[in-house]
Amino acid sequence: MSADRSQSIGFQPPSALPHLKQAARWSNPCGLTTPATSASYRDKRLCEDMMAYPIDRRSVLAGAAAGGVTLASTGARAQRRAAAVTPEVYELRTYRLVHGGMKARLDAYLRDAFIPAARRVGCGPIGAFTVAIGPGSPSVHVLVPYPSIADFVELPGKLADDQGYAKAAEPFADATPEGPPYASLDVKLMRAFPHFPRVEVPAAAGANKPRIFELRTYFSHSDKAGATKIEMFDTGGEIEIFRRNGLTPVFFAQDLTGSRLPSLTYLLTFPDFAARERSWSSFGADPAWRRLITTPGLTDPEITTGIDNQILSPTPYSQI
Repeated sequence: MSADRSQSIGFQPPSALPHLKQAARWSNPCGLTTPATSASYRDKRLCEDMMAYPIDRRSVLAGAAAGGVTLASTGARAQRRAAAVTPEVYELRTYRLVHGGMKARLDAYLRDAFIPAARRVGCGPIGAFTVAIGPGSPSVHVLVPYPSIADFVELPGKLADDQGYAKAAEPFADATPEGPPYASLDVKLMRAFPHFPRVEVPAAAGANKPRIFELRTYFSHSDKAGATKIEMFDTGGEIEIFRRNGLTPVFFAQDLTGSRLPSLTYLLTFPDFAARERSWSSFGADPAWRRLITTPGLTDPEITTGIDNQILSPTPYSQI
């Protein structure tokens, strides 16, 4: 790692990845560097603070036309697939840990109490991940998909009425200050993109095969810039470029809460680190991506002010 620690993890060889745990700066595969911080995952706002910003479709299409980029074909396919599907709402819980004893107690609660009970009332599939590389380690992320924001609001009451949950959660609920299951809890709410409305569970999850994940959050300086970046992914063709280069998506979502709004968050999955390196390298060289990222109005400096990035490992009980 160079002295300024500004190299992109998108192009680091697998042998260099362990050293990134100490990296103080992160960047995207195309060279945009941003300070590493876990603050974007922290939020304690009430539901009434959640405000969604509109997608400025015209600004994206106008910029693309000026640069000679065709966005219609892949966007149209996505629109047809998702036309009748209401986007999910995602809760991303981040349990901050201090030592291994905490994780053992938290794992027992998530595996035996929370996830089964949440699935019984219609949530899920639910993902649980440890942070392997990046800001926030040690911690556990829990991704909870809900059919609607009302389901998110109603979950605590439903859990309170679930006797099976209450019994299984007793050790967690009755934890003492001397034996807590976590140090702190952060919650972020997100809404799935209109044309990527559901979590896509990796095939490897069914058999609990080896896999890794990459959680990325993009920040913008204004609602218009943030909406433009969402449009690049949602109907502008960027997700299709991801797919054909092996960047397999799990979800794409607009952040409804957070400390650095407007922002968007997405999750990718790979078989291993080597596959991740190959896929990011292929993506960075893809002609369609190069045309898109150099289109006036769509360049990183115009619509993206920073990126947070983490490499995650699934827990044995993760359903994603």
